[in-house]
Amino acid sequence: MIDGAILVDQDARLVWSNDKHVWFSDKQIAMLGFRSPADAIGQPVERIIPHSRMREVVETGRSLPLDIMRYGEHTLLVSRLPLRDEQGQVIGALAFALKNSLTYLRPIADRFNKLQSRLTRVEQELAASRASQYTVENLIGFSQPMLQVKRLVRRAGQIRSAVLLLGETGTGKELVAQSIHASSDRAHRPFVAVNTAAIPENLLEAEFFGVAPGAYTGAARQPRPGKFQLAHGGTLFLDEIGDMPLPLQAKLLRALQEREVEPLGSNQVIKVDVRIIAATSRPLAEMVRSGTFRSDLYYRLNVFPIQLPALRDRKDDLEILAPLFSEKIAISLDQPMREFTPAALDALRQHDWPGNVRELANVIEQVYVRTEGERIRAEDFADILPSAAIQPPAPPDRKRSLNAAMDELERALILESLEDCRGNKLEAARRLGLSRTNLYAKLRKHGIASHSDD
Repeated sequence: MIDGAILVDQDARLVWSNDKHVWFSDKQIAMLGFRSPADAIGQPVERIIPHSRMREVVETGRSLPLDIMRYGEHTLLVSRLPLRDEQGQVIGALAFALKNSLTYLRPIADRFNKLQSRLTRVEQELAASRASQYTVENLIGFSQPMLQVKRLVRRAGQIRSAVLLLGETGTGKELVAQSIHASSDRAHRPFVAVNTAAIPENLLEAEFFGVAPGAYTGAARQPRPGKFQLAHGGTLFLDEIGDMPLPLQAKLLRALQEREVEPLGSNQVIKVDVRIIAATSRPLAEMVRSGTFRSDLYYRLNVFPIQLPALRDRKDDLEILAPLFSEKIAISLDQPMREFTPAALDALRQHDWPGNVRELANVIEQVYVRTEGERIRAEDFADILPSAAIQPPAPPDRKRSLNAAMDELERALILESLEDCRGNKLEAARRLGLSRTNLYAKLRKHGIASHSDD
């Protein structure tokens, strides 16, 4: 009955599969850049199956005995089980795909497809409303910093305390906030976001607490609810909380402590039930010491802090983020998707990304708009990224040692061969007259990424 099976270790990396076409069709192997299913061994399972729940099984130790999932062109009935050693510690997980059994479960499968279609329509309708649009699965990356963020997000979804997201601009704080909301018991309730830096100071109180009829000249005759009322029962996301003026900080603190708000121009107190997620790119601890941010509000918000890593601190994720943005931008521009040459990815790794993931998306969109070709090459970034990101050939340096000159030439020849072979390392090794083992050794020696295989 088993049509496909995979085994992962305690770090959710693939250690075995039965090589069935369920997981490793020729199309899927080509998309992943692998020469054969064996080349996927050792890779994070999410790279093979983007929305896999195997990491959840490993981390929680709980089995998922029956699940229907879509993978490529297949609809699979999947069973996931944790593996334990003699002491009861989780050492991995095993997943079985029972694809053929769907023939006998056709009524359930048809029901699932109908519910899936209905869910898709509902999601489209809710996209414009106050519903979370992202989940933990939308947090892309398998670097250690991102795996830690995902663990904290799952933990934050299990508790009801306030969460404080810290990180530079462009690191995806709202995406993380929505993921926390979606994994909490408030997921079916509203998710309301407000950027305190984008609202004029004299309107902030009305935005937060609402306005009573006739509160001021020009006010509507009907009461206008504030963000607290709109988020009742759900989550209120306070973005750029560090830019909130001190007078409003005191009123916000009272609303959080008393769980009630008083609309502008009203004497009526309204009870509210909201879960607070705050975010800032500013150093709140330093602002507390300097007196520009209230210490009592800081301690109220800083219950469960999550530090979001900058893109420069997780450059291993570039090889999955860059193709993802390339695919999305190609669809939005109605153009064929363009793959990255090894030299192009190398150029991206050399950039520091002060604008983080938001800057990466912008750079790739600029490449689509300003350049042409079947693939994205390193030269396409010449007028987009700072000149330091594209390393031109170094002028002759007569003071260099012979070994340094030979290393530089060797690195340039390897990059050129990889680009000509479209990243196929076996073919590149043949052209260079090297064994595959020797090529991989030289890739490590010269700091050339070798995550994608033949």
